[in-house]
Amino acid sequence: MFKNLTLAAVATAACGISAAQSSVTLYGVADAALAKTTGQDTRMASSSTLNNGTSRWGVRGVEDLGGGLKAAFNFEAQVSLNNGAGASNMFSRQANMSLEGPWGRVKAGRALTQSYYGTSAWELTGSANYSVVSSQFSYGGLGSRHNAELSYTTPQWQGLSASIGHVFAADNGGVGKKDLNVIYRSGPLSAALVYNKLENKGRNLALGAAYRFGSIKLAASLQDATGAQLGRGFTVGASAPLGALTVTLDAARDTKNKDTDVLLEAKYALSKRTFLYGVLLHNGAGKAPQSVRSAAVGVRHNF
Repeated sequence: MFKNLTLAAVATAACGISAAQSSVTLYGVADAALAKTTGQDTRMASSSTLNNGTSRWGVRGVEDLGGGLKAAFNFEAQVSLNNGAGASNMFSRQANMSLEGPWGRVKAGRALTQSYYGTSAWELTGSANYSVVSSQFSYGGLGSRHNAELSYTTPQWQGLSASIGHVFAADNGGVGKKDLNVIYRSGPLSAALVYNKLENKGRNLALGAAYRFGSIKLAASLQDATGAQLGRGFTVGASAPLGALTVTLDAARDTKNKDTDVLLEAKYALSKRTFLYGVLLHNGAGKAPQSVRSAAVGVRHNF
């Protein structure tokens, strides 16, 4: 009861601020699907691995401090459409602030990892929850978020930018983290290098790119996530629009563990903010007893 009242109070306050100050925005995603997985009955899925995205709401804002300097914040919370429940930590998805100027951006708090941004620069599904790139190798061997991260992102120069993040050992059980990306976007080409490392432990590396040939977009990557014990291998895929329908075929092969994940996705745009989607997913056996097959159909609305 108290948690529901808290959520309502925060949302009401955010809307009030948005009306008074145009630099503050309430936003979110609503995503619901019907899903079937090997060995399980058909179920409603929300914020699961078979949804295109995780249902959520958030508040973000920017203040112009003058002289090209800006201050910003972002708080983002997960919500289940099955029962309305949120995560145990309210703003588990994002809780950070940043300063930005002509020299770049410094951000502090819980935030998406640099390896996530690098992978998303070329990944074909828009880093959907069911992406085979992330299911096989995560995001360059890392999860999608860091707690207590301090990061710096350079300004973009002729399509090129770089970002480095650091988590101090005292904030991560005595083990520090380093995470960086180099991203290039220009015309039909998007490419990124990601590298991350735990102090005194293994490192992970990935290099990926996507290129648009006319209406068809091709993507491929080399992955070395052995530092995270996820394996080593490659991904390859293609995406093609057919009017309002976009079809994507993507595969991720872990050559170390002999495991292949394959995805077939179809998305149909109802508007700029809403689309229907269907997905067939084969999760290779690798070292597991058997492979897993899943299917889902759903709808996603961004607001």
